[in-house]
Amino acid sequence: MKPARRGAKRLAEFTPGLIAEALAARGLGEASLIADWPAIVGETFARHARPIELQWPPRAARRDPEAPARPATLVLRVEGAFALEAQHSASVIVARVNAHLGWRCVDKIAFRQGPLPPLEDRRRLAPPPSDAAEAAGRAAAASIENEDLREAVARLGARAIDRSARLSGPQRGQAVKGD
Repeated sequence: MKPARRGAKRLAEFTPGLIAEALAARGLGEASLIADWPAIVGETFARHARPIELQWPPRAARRDPEAPARPATLVLRVEGAFALEAQHSASVIVARVNAHLGWRCVDKIAFRQGPLPPLEDRRRLAPPPSDAAEAAGRAAAASIENEDLREAVARLGARAIDRSARLSGPQRGQAVKGD
């Protein structure tokens, strides 16, 4: 068991609870629907439409416990010019969201037109690995028989070697760029 930490706490310790409360207020019990939206529906669609809330149908007071839960309506904010395209893509969006969540959660989509902030590209592309790292990666993967797997492992190894070298900084006796 970890001892209690004294002093200031990391922000990451507070965010899951805060995010869960904000999402629950909008009927969204799954944060990944918001966080992974571009991966779920595709970058093009995500630039023009975003989930606002899930509207669940009202539950009857004496509902049969064996009856399946009725699916929700996903409410999306769409840019005005993209609304028609979004309507035509509704069935595809429903299928992708349900596949992501792992059950038939969404039955239909409702659209709300309005402006959207630009979609942030959070990914930074890593620089290509150095020639020395590529050679080391190929040497490490040389014993793998399957060609596709060998190439994939070599690329992964080269990136890992380069990243490790970047994080550890220049070693003694190595020249630093600009020297």
